[in-house]
Amino acid sequence: MVFSHGLGGTKNAYSHLLGSLSSHGVVVIAPEHRDGSAPLSCIHQKRGSASRLVEYRSISHRQSPEVEKARDEQLKIRLWEIGLVHEALLKIDRGEPLTNLLSEESADASGHLAMFASSLDVHTAGSISWAGHSFGAASIVQFVKSVFYHKAQSAVSSHQRLFDPSTSSQVAHQITPSSAVYLLDLWCLPLLSEQTRWLRDLPLPSYSAEGPGGRNITAILSEAFFKWEKNLMELKRTISEDPSLDTPLNKSHPAPYVFYPVSSAHLSQSDFGILFPWLTKKVLKAQDPARTLRLNTRAILEVMRRNGIEVANTSAVDMEQATSDGHIPQGQLGQDLSILKGDGSVPGWIALDLAKSSGHVDEAANERTSENADPMDAVVQGEMTKTLSG
Repeated sequence: MVFSHGLGGTKNAYSHLLGSLSSHGVVVIAPEHRDGSAPLSCIHQKRGSASRLVEYRSISHRQSPEVEKARDEQLKIRLWEIGLVHEALLKIDRGEPLTNLLSEESADASGHLAMFASSLDVHTAGSISWAGHSFGAASIVQFVKSVFYHKAQSAVSSHQRLFDPSTSSQVAHQITPSSAVYLLDLWCLPLLSEQTRWLRDLPLPSYSAEGPGGRNITAILSEAFFKWEKNLMELKRTISEDPSLDTPLNKSHPAPYVFYPVSSAHLSQSDFGILFPWLTKKVLKAQDPARTLRLNTRAILEVMRRNGIEVANTSAVDMEQATSDGHIPQGQLGQDLSILKGDGSVPGWIALDLAKSSGHVDEAANERTSENADPMDAVVQGEMTKTLSG
């Protein structure tokens, strides 16, 4: 899995979620983007040259031509970096040495990477999963669609490509209708640029004739993003079989998995709630961030299982399977059959219906959904990481 971080995030900001996935057998690569979205990033140069710092770039969260241009510039960097990650994965699996490792760490790093030689399933078409949070989720959508539709032509001359791989490239071979995507709090504004409108109106690869439809698309929202009506409608459009329609529907394909953990914040998808529990509860009004991360992990792993990806079973503790006397058996493992049902069997875990203009499958499941949400609250939370790091 390749995972792209959000605004104010870093390569280390999702260690709980990604570490949990790794503990079940998923090899996860989390690059740190150098587009000005991380609090501070460093570009290391060759020996004898000074390193270059990339500071956080403050850009408005309100849509305008200037904002669209700035976000497109960031996406160009992000998609290029994700492409480089894919190239590096192929080299690692082939046992080829990487020549751009930090000099002081190159010996140890080379040894660690050598153990993955001939062990990564990265050459089979569609074998890599793609995931991201917030701006990272938007980056993943733009990446897989840019690669999959690399032959497509727009009828409008002003439209542009932010990432344009060649037909013979390995990444063009990798992205197929079976490529799974996992979108945590997809922030849709970066996808609304007029310059990439042609790509926005095309569906995710899994909706191709030979694809599984929504069965390998998973979107998980926080409470803030669920209440953000405009973004919610754009999310539904993005993951539907025809994003060009004003009303997203799935008539010909299975619907994607869309869930919402009750009383969760935008930063509940990251390590923020684990590191700052008091702030998360008092300021962001989120409850039990550790459980939110466990629910997210359970859903991702079960979607993987149902799409034929071999991962370890989930523990009874994580599945909250208490016996009649309240005891949870330690060490017991099993397949997580309840997490994708959306029938209320998992408390505080609500399934969303693409066909509805708004609301839950069971609207009465959470009375707080009637409250209005300021869209700024949903995204600006991501910049708290930058502020606390500064």
